[in-house]
Amino acid sequence: MIQRIDLTGRDLNTPAARRDLLATLPRAEMRVDDAARAVEPVLHQVRDGGAAALRDLAERFDGVRPEHLRVPPEALSGALDSLAADVRAGLAEAIRRVREVHAAQVPAERVTEPAPGAVVRQRYVPVRRVGLYAPGGLAVYPSSVVMNVVAAQTAGVPGIALASPPQKDHGGLPHPTILAACALLGVDEVYAVGGAQAVAMFAYGAAGTEPQDGETLCEPVDVITGPGNVYVAAAKRLVRGIVGIDAEAGPTEIAVLADDTADAAHVALDLVSQAEHDPMAASVLVTDSVALADAVSDQLTVRADATKHSLRVTTALGGPQSAIVLVDDVEAGLAVVDAYGAEHLEIQTAGAAALAGRVRNAGAIFVGPWSPVSLGDYLAGSNHVLPTGGTARFASALGVHSFLKPVQVIEYTRDALEQVAGHITAIADDEDLPAHGEAVRGRFA
Repeated sequence: MIQRIDLTGRDLNTPAARRDLLATLPRAEMRVDDAARAVEPVLHQVRDGGAAALRDLAERFDGVRPEHLRVPPEALSGALDSLAADVRAGLAEAIRRVREVHAAQVPAERVTEPAPGAVVRQRYVPVRRVGLYAPGGLAVYPSSVVMNVVAAQTAGVPGIALASPPQKDHGGLPHPTILAACALLGVDEVYAVGGAQAVAMFAYGAAGTEPQDGETLCEPVDVITGPGNVYVAAAKRLVRGIVGIDAEAGPTEIAVLADDTADAAHVALDLVSQAEHDPMAASVLVTDSVALADAVSDQLTVRADATKHSLRVTTALGGPQSAIVLVDDVEAGLAVVDAYGAEHLEIQTAGAAALAGRVRNAGAIFVGPWSPVSLGDYLAGSNHVLPTGGTARFASALGVHSFLKPVQVIEYTRDALEQVAGHITAIADDEDLPAHGEAVRGRFA
């Protein structure tokens, strides 16, 4: 079911080896460039056509023409009232934990005084308005609502809007559990808009065209975050610069670094759980144990056949993006997972905690047999919106920082400026910008 890649007998810690690893390791193919060509006319249509264009596109892509693009307040409260008690309790606990963890991320203002009378402050200012996207395709993700909203709220963002695709089975509104999660979080600006058109609405804003829309259906935002399919990723790429974005999220992925102390059943369960997301999801095991590799392969066959979304799981595990990678030892395995830069990295080895401290590239690291990715998806308190496709080499999880801008405030006294006036003039003259120096010297003439 799942391919094997044999990297034994190779030195994986040289620059050349790293280059080869990037070419060899499995990765889901995500044709964002191709999707961008399809998406660009959609962005223009929304920018020019406003709410009317959003309804046309919903009819085309979602099979329903929403009467209310902005979800009425009674639909939000009704969804929360109808939410199953156990799901409500689970979401409430997730919100509590995520809020507590993210509160600890808020940076303090820093004040530096490089010389007497010379003060530089760095303070953090939340963006004014954000647009959050919650998918509604193969699965519905109220947990993603929690992750995005809580991070923005904790950062102090005053304006929060959320969009999720209209559902034909729910009268042209987003899935009720999405609406319930919004209500639970106190978010009342919610739109029945999906895909690239939601990104366009947030980036450009949208004028109303029906009485229920008002003159302005949605005003533009400053930052767009949230996961989505390749078309959402392409749309975010195209509007980047008009607005800030979190990332071009690709298919989800898990890598498990394991040795012969790992439980094959645990490993297989976690690989299957990630494959459940999407036929393009990547599940990768890196191990120095052939016996574990064999046992996991056997477990995957059994569990993939038995799970609810068997076809989706089997497709993902059998795809070119998934593999069992054999290495000589755990040190070589560490080189492999660092090169791979997984969205989710589990470490199920002897001394897992110490090994986790040496990992450089991963969206989130799950240490030991009792910290599965599913925990991070819902209740760990960490954020599950993570960098994919190897971008963990330079990107990080969604968090409070995603919605904050560091602003520097400079305040010098007369004496402090005079002390450095000669240095400023020397550098300015060397750069052939003499007026810069004159702007300082002129103050002391």
